[in-house]
Amino acid sequence: MKLMISPLGTVYCVYSESIDLATLGRLAISRGSYVEPNAAGQWLVDLSPVNGPQLGPFAQRSAALEFETNWLEQHWLPSDTSP
Repeated sequence: MKLMISPLGTVYCVYSESIDLATLGRLAISRGSYVEPNAAGQWLVDLSPVNGPQLGPFAQRSAALEFETNWLEQHWLPSDTSP
């Protein structure tokens, strides 16, 4: 889990239960994507909530979730947290 911390103390991350994020302060959680099965039983990642692409299909949900997290960390999570 990547945590990006701005100089003002705001923490940005792709949500995970790796740590209890509430210990860092007040949370503001928003949806970044949808991971859903298609009619063939394969998995699609829809990143439209963050103006991203659709990824897949993936044979396994775990693979879809991994690609989802990687895409969000590379393209959505701020890399420059300057004020």
